[in-house]
Amino acid sequence: MSLMTQEITEQPEAIERTLAAERGHALEFQRFARRQKFRTIVLVARGTSDNAALFGRYLLELTTGIPVSLSAPSIYTLYHAKLDLKQTLMVGISQSGESTDVNLVLRSGRRQGAYTIGITNEARSAMAGIVDDLFVVRAGRQRSVAATKTYTGQLLALYLIASGLGPAVRLDDVARIPAWTERALTLRRQIEDLVERYRYMRQAVVVARGLNYSSAFEFALKLMETCYVVAERFSSADFLHGPIAMVERDLPIFLFLPPGPCRPALSALARRLAKMRAETVLFSSKGVTLPRSTRAISIPATIPEIYTPIPYIVPGQIFAALLAEAKGLNPDKPRFLQVITRTI
Repeated sequence: MSLMTQEITEQPEAIERTLAAERGHALEFQRFARRQKFRTIVLVARGTSDNAALFGRYLLELTTGIPVSLSAPSIYTLYHAKLDLKQTLMVGISQSGESTDVNLVLRSGRRQGAYTIGITNEARSAMAGIVDDLFVVRAGRQRSVAATKTYTGQLLALYLIASGLGPAVRLDDVARIPAWTERALTLRRQIEDLVERYRYMRQAVVVARGLNYSSAFEFALKLMETCYVVAERFSSADFLHGPIAMVERDLPIFLFLPPGPCRPALSALARRLAKMRAETVLFSSKGVTLPRSTRAISIPATIPEIYTPIPYIVPGQIFAALLAEAKGLNPDKPRFLQVITRTI
């Protein structure tokens, strides 16, 4: 078993551990946030953590009504712009806490009036010494270069922050995520049988929308870094504005199809792709009516849409890890990559 696969299986326990350790912290943050009246939220990240930030943008805007932006670090690190960040909550996300540009943005944001929070797997990292507050992911040491358990831990931390900023995310509901993630792990045998079909896949498209838009980015990243597949990722709406022209017979297209407001448009796209003879694979869960497709990977649990991004990415992680092995690649050691990447 690869380290990546092993770390994928550790996720229910890692999420449970993080929740147990940080639940009281989330309640403290809730009391603090009520007094602050934040007017904007800025999320700062790179790589896999940037995909977590993309999820955070949807989650926080949806549940708090506060405008959220994804920071462009070069605005701070290369252009040295001065921004008015009063009444701004700035959240930095980094597995290692050692991302140079993320930490520079946090340091600059704090000087310019923002209240800063860090989300990291390393309590003694450089990030920990910069921010006003720190949510620690208790995922344990990341040994595989491809992040899995640290990514889902970051998503959990964003749920905790969301619970402190408004009533839409309840901690009792968040506490159900480890069980849903455990159910997602039961799909390994099914996925193992499926990946052989894609052993020679060199390019693919991943499509989602809304809260799972980040899942499309994260799954595509895993295919690129562990399987060397050129994986393009799109919102289902953007996909119709041009990229659909590249669809041809047997092109692998992966769609994340949760319940909720995004389902009708995604289902309509899946039906259209079936008529175009694309090779479609759907990631979904129990209770979602699925359109005709080539294949479907469905988690045997009924999950409210707002809580699907963590369990939904797990089958994608499994798929990437097993496909890499089927291709004769080592998913733990992608070429030219290492666990910590420093950029300015």
